[in-house]
Amino acid sequence: MSDQAKITREQLIGLLNEDLKREHQAIIAYVNYSQVMKGAEYMTIAAELQRHAVEELNHAIRIARQIDYLGGMPTVETFDVKTSDKAEDMLRFDLDYENETVAHYRQRVRQCEDLGEYALAEEIRAILVQEQEHQIDLATALGVDVPELTHADQMA
Repeated sequence: MSDQAKITREQLIGLLNEDLKREHQAIIAYVNYSQVMKGAEYMTIAAELQRHAVEELNHAIRIARQIDYLGGMPTVETFDVKTSDKAEDMLRFDLDYENETVAHYRQRVRQCEDLGEYALAEEIRAILVQEQEHQIDLATALGVDVPELTHADQMA
């Protein structure tokens, strides 16, 4: 077991619903940003954000399926989505969202394994791979390094 207290199945359902809210947020942000981003230098990036939106929808479906499997009801709520008329701001917002998502999914993998939910942990690992790819895409577009999340992934 990890260094954190073991959670219950009901707590895991709640945490997965928080993850689902983040997926909903990502879908909305990527759809919006991909359509309002202006400038020739952002056309390729906007197309990539459209692909991210589709991947985030698939993540939401996978997480909702797992919540249902655990006996919970998938949420229809979302976190607020920040907007801006500046492409760079939108990319930074997306990177912040992805950083938070990666940190939470890393924690969720450990929690699932602690509960013996190994198949669920593998589902989340597969999602995590794509989320980290999104981080790389966004950091590259911004000309920054992917943030180091060793301490952030200890978030509750």
